Amino acid sequence: MPVVNPQKLIALQRNADDVRNICILAHVDHGKTSLTDALIATNGIISPKLAGKIRYLDSRPDEQLRGITMESSAISLYFSMSRRAAADEEPVQKEYLINLIDSPGHIDFSSEVSTASRLCDGALVLVDAVEGVCSQTVTVLRQTWVEHLKPLLVINKIDRLITELKMSAAEAYTHISKLLEQVNAVIGSFFQGERMEVDLQWRERVEERVAAAAAREQEKVERKAAKTSSNAVSAETESVATTGTDGEFEERDDEDLYFAPEKNNVIFSSAVDGWAFTVRQFASLYEKKLGIKRSTLEKVLWGDFYLEPKTRRVLGSKHLKGRALKPMFVQLVLDNIWAVYEATTGGNKGKGDPAMIEKITKSLSLSIPLHVLRSRDPRALLTAVFSAWLPLSAAVLVSVTEYLPSPSLAQANRLPTLLDASPAAAHIEKSIRTAMVDFHTGPDAPIVAYVSKMVAVRASELPQNKRKGGGLMTAEEAREIARTKRAEFARARKAAEAENQNGVNGIADALDSASLDKEQEPEPEPQEETEDPEHLIGFARLYSGTLAVGDEVYVLPPKYSPSNPHAAPEPPKVVVTGLYLMMGRGLESLTSVPAGVVFGIAGLEGHILKSGTLCSQLEGAVNLAGVNMGSQPIVRVALEPVSPGDLDKMIHGMRMLEQSDPCAVYEVLESGEHVILTAGELHLERCLKDLRERFARCDIQAGEPIVPYRESIVSAAEMAAPKDKSLPRGTVVSVTTSKHITIRLRVRPLPAAVTDFLESNVGLIRQLYAERKARETGKHGTVEDVEETAEHEDIDTAPHGANLISMIDFKEKLQDTFAETTSSSETWSTVVDKITAFGPRRIGSNILVDTTGNCEKFLQEEQQAHQLESNTDNGTQPSDGFTAKDFSDKISYAFQLATAQGPLCGEPCQGLAVFLEEVTIAATSDDESSFRDMSGRLTGEVIKTVRDSIRQGFLDWSPRLLLAMYSCEIQASTEVLGRVYGVITRRRGRIVSESLKEGTPFFTILSVLPVAESFGFSEEIRKRTSGAASPQLVFQGFEMLDEDPFWVPFTEDELEDLGELADKENVAKRYMDKVRVRKGLPVKGRKLVRDAEKQKTLKR
Repeated sequence: MPVVNPQKLIALQRNADDVRNICILAHVDHGKTSLTDALIATNGIISPKLAGKIRYLDSRPDEQLRGITMESSAISLYFSMSRRAAADEEPVQKEYLINLIDSPGHIDFSSEVSTASRLCDGALVLVDAVEGVCSQTVTVLRQTWVEHLKPLLVINKIDRLITELKMSAAEAYTHISKLLEQVNAVIGSFFQGERMEVDLQWRERVEERVAAAAAREQEKVERKAAKTSSNAVSAETESVATTGTDGEFEERDDEDLYFAPEKNNVIFSSAVDGWAFTVRQFASLYEKKLGIKRSTLEKVLWGDFYLEPKTRRVLGSKHLKGRALKPMFVQLVLDNIWAVYEATTGGNKGKGDPAMIEKITKSLSLSIPLHVLRSRDPRALLTAVFSAWLPLSAAVLVSVTEYLPSPSLAQANRLPTLLDASPAAAHIEKSIRTAMVDFHTGPDAPIVAYVSKMVAVRASELPQNKRKGGGLMTAEEAREIARTKRAEFARARKAAEAENQNGVNGIADALDSASLDKEQEPEPEPQEETEDPEHLIGFARLYSGTLAVGDEVYVLPPKYSPSNPHAAPEPPKVVVTGLYLMMGRGLESLTSVPAGVVFGIAGLEGHILKSGTLCSQLEGAVNLAGVNMGSQPIVRVALEPVSPGDLDKMIHGMRMLEQSDPCAVYEVLESGEHVILTAGELHLERCLKDLRERFARCDIQAGEPIVPYRESIVSAAEMAAPKDKSLPRGTVVSVTTSKHITIRLRVRPLPAAVTDFLESNVGLIRQLYAERKARETGKHGTVEDVEETAEHEDIDTAPHGANLISMIDFKEKLQDTFAETTSSSETWSTVVDKITAFGPRRIGSNILVDTTGNCEKFLQEEQQAHQLESNTDNGTQPSDGFTAKDFSDKISYAFQLATAQGPLCGEPCQGLAVFLEEVTIAATSDDESSFRDMSGRLTGEVIKTVRDSIRQGFLDWSPRLLLAMYSCEIQASTEVLGRVYGVITRRRGRIVSESLKEGTPFFTILSVLPVAESFGFSEEIRKRTSGAASPQLVFQGFEMLDEDPFWVPFTEDELEDLGELADKENVAKRYMDKVRVRKGLPVKGRKLVRDAEKQKTLKR
C-alpha cells in the first residue's frame, strides 16, 4: 500500500465522527507490538513482510534488544472502507483516522498504561490463547473499567494451539470458551464490587432521608404539641423511605459489559501469521452458501449450536438426539483454519500439501502469486494465504470503527463520571462542563486538554529541524551544500600546500583562509549536532475547543482546585510554541488541533512535572490530572557522577528524567545523596541508560539499591529479662539532663489487627489531621483549607473521590478492632479516647496514648475540642512555673522522631503503642527570668529524653525487621519447574500456590520474594530456564521476618547445637548491619582493620 500523506491525516482530524482514539493493552509478550506492526503496514510505513519483526513503535535500542515495550508510543493511521447505508444502495467510500497508542505490558512500566488510557476512548485488550489471563491482564482490564473505556477483546496467538499444543479444532474451541469465561469473570468481579458499593451508598441515603424526615416531623410535633402526631410520624417516615429515595434500588444491567463473539466485540487472531477474524466476517461468507441471514448466523455461529448436514437447519444442544455433530464454530470456522495450517506447514515433514493448497485457494477464490506457491518456505505460503483470505488489519480496524465510539460519543458517556470524581467538582464552571460533555469544537468554546506525560525528543528529531520533501532537496539547499563542500575543499588544499612548502607563509595563508572561511561559514551547526539537546513534548488529548500555535493557556498542576483557583503557587499562563502529530518515531507539525485528537504540544517544559491540565481560563477550570499510577516506585538508588565536575549535568539530567518518566522520582536526602526512585529493576536499568546517554550525558555510577525496611516489636517466648525488673516490660523512667523533668512511659506492641487497620486507613488519618490543623488555626475546616494545611505541613490529603468514613465511624471501627484482640481488654479498652498522635509523619501505624490527661486528644469531636479549650482558658494556670501541658507538643514531636527512625537501623517503626504514664516537674526558684532562660533548654532536653526513652522501651521487647516483599507470578512448563523452585528458595522466597492451566502444560506459580533479594532475580530465572520462564514482580507490602537480630544461643540445647559463636547465620542481623553500614551507623562486631601489620591496599 502506498504511504499515506500526513496532510491527509491532518485533514481527517476535522471530522470527529470518523476519528477513533484507541490503546492496545495486554500482559507482557502477548503480541501488542506485533499486532501494531500489522496495522502500521496498511499505511505503507513498513513492509507487510516485516510486520511482527521490525517492531516499529519500539524505537529505543534497549526495547529492540530485550524484545519488550518500555514506553507508550502513539501513531496516527489512515483507514478506508466501503459501506452501504442500506442493502440496496451503492457502497460509499468512508475514511477514518485511527489514533493508536501501543503501551508496555511489563509490570515495571504499568504507569505508562495509566497515562495512555486517559487519552483514549476505547481499548484493544489482548490475551494470549495459551497463557490465558495473567496478572497484568487483570490490571489492564481494571484500568479500562476505572477509565470507562470501551474494550475490544483480541484472543491472540491462536496459532500456538495448533503448532505447540497440537490441539484439534474441537479442543481449541473448548479451550477458547474457557478463556473467554475467565476474562468475563474478571469483568464480573469489577461490576459486583461496584454494585455493592452503590447499594451501600443507596442504603445510607435512604437512612439519612428517613432520619431527616423523622427529625423534621418531631420538631413539628413538639411545636404543635398535638396528641395524634405519632401516627403522622410513622406514615411520613414510611412514605419518605419508599418515595423520597427514588423507590427501590435500581439494578444496573450488566449484559453489555461482557465479551461475546456474537456481539462482535471479540476478535480471534494470530498477529505473527497476519490473520484475524470476527464472527461477523464468517457470517457474511456463509450467508449465501447456507441460505441463512447474516444477522441470524452472527447469533448462532458461536455457542452450542449445530448445523444439520441434510436440511442445513441450525439445531440447539437439546435437539441433537444423540448425534455427534460438531459445533458450528468448529465446523465452519476452525476446521478451515486448521486445514490451511495442515496444507502449508503440516504433512510431508512440515512442507505442506500442494494439492490441498490448490483446492483451498480455488474454493476461497484466492489469487496467490506463482512465486509464492513455488516457494520452499512454508511460512511464506501460510502468510500469503491468510493475508489474502483473513487479513489481520481488516478485521481489527473494521471492528474498531464499528464497535468503538467516536470522541463525541465517548466523551458524552465517560466525562460526567470523570468530572464528578475530579477535585472540587461542584465548583467547575457550567460552560466548561457542557463544552466537554457535549463536545464543543468551535473557536469560542473553552479549551480543555489533558497532558498525560512529557516525552523527551532530541532536537534533531523535531520537524522544524528536519529537511522536508522526503529525500528531495530544493535548489537553495543544493547550492548551500555545494558552497559548503567547496569551502571545505579549499581549506584542505591550502593546508596541504602549507605542509608541502613547510614555511611560515604557507601556514599563515592557510590559517588566514581557514579563518576567512570560518567567518563566511560559521560552525555552530556541527556543535549542535554533537550536543543534540533533549526537548520535552507534552503527550496530550484535547477535550473541547480548538488549540492553535500561539494560543495562551493556563497550566493547572495536579493539586489545583477550582474552589480556590488563585491559591499559591498560582498556575502559570504559557504560550503554545508547537503542535505535533504523533507518528511513532517521528513528528509532523500542526498549526491547530480540534477537540477529540491525541497530539504533542511544545512550550510546557519546566511548567509540568509529570501530568497536568491545560485550560483557557483559570476560574472554574477542571483538574483532570488525578491519574492512578499502576505501580509505585519502591527501589531507591543513590547516584553520583564519576567526575565531580559533572554534578550539575547529573542534577539537570535527573530533573529531565523525572519530568519525562511518569514513575521515576528524584530526591535529595538529608545526607546530600541524590537518589532516584524507580518501579523495579528493569525500570532502574532504563532510567540509568537514559541518564548516561540522553539527559546527563556523563558517566554516572550507581550505588547499591536502597531497599525500605520497617521495625517493630513482638512479645516472644524466649525474650531476655526486662532491663528493670521492678517495672513492667517496656516501661522506662527517664530524667532530663538538668534533673528538672521526670518522664515515665511504656512501649507495647500493638495487636496485629489494629496495625493492619491503621495501615489501610492512612488516607483518612491524613484527612483528619489536616482538618484538625485547620480547626486549630481558626478556620472552618473546608476542603480548600484542608488541602492548603496539608501542603504546608508536607503531608498528602486523601485522593479525591475516595470513600472516606467520618471520624465517629473511624473511632467506632478502631474501638471494635481493639475489642477483637485476644489480649487483656483492660489495657486496650480506653485507648482510643486517649490517642494523642499517630506516627511517623503523623499518619503511621504507631500511636501515642496519653494517660496523664495533659495532651490534646487526636480523635475528639469539634464540640469536645472547644469545650476542652474553654476549660483550659477558665482554669487557673500557675504563672510562676511550667506545667506538663507546656511540653505536650514537645513529647508528640519526640514521638514522631522516635518512630521515624527506629533503634535497629534507623528505619520507620510500625505497630508500636507508646503510653505516656507520668510527667513530673521539679520545683524551682521563683525568678521569672530564669523560667524564660530555661524554656529553650528544657525543650531540647524533653525531646531528647522522650526519644531515647521510646527507643529504650523498644529494645526491652523482642525486636523484628519487616521486609518489603514482592508478589511474584511465573508461568513455567513442567521441564523447568524444579529450576524455578530452586531459584526462588535460594533467594529466601516462599511458594504461595501452584496451579496447572487446564489444557496446557504450563504451571502458574505464585510466590512472595523479599525485595532485598530480588535484584538479578529475573535474569537468573531466564538463565536457569533458558528463557522458558519470566517472572512478574509486584510490590505487595511488608512482611515480618520472625527472627530477632540480637539473638544469640543461650540455652544448653542451642549452645550444644550451634556453639557459642552461633554457626547458623542470623539473617535479620545481616539485613540490619547492611543498612547500618550504608547509613554510617556503628556495627557491633565489625572489623574495621584487617591485616594492619601488612602494607597493602584493599579494593573497596
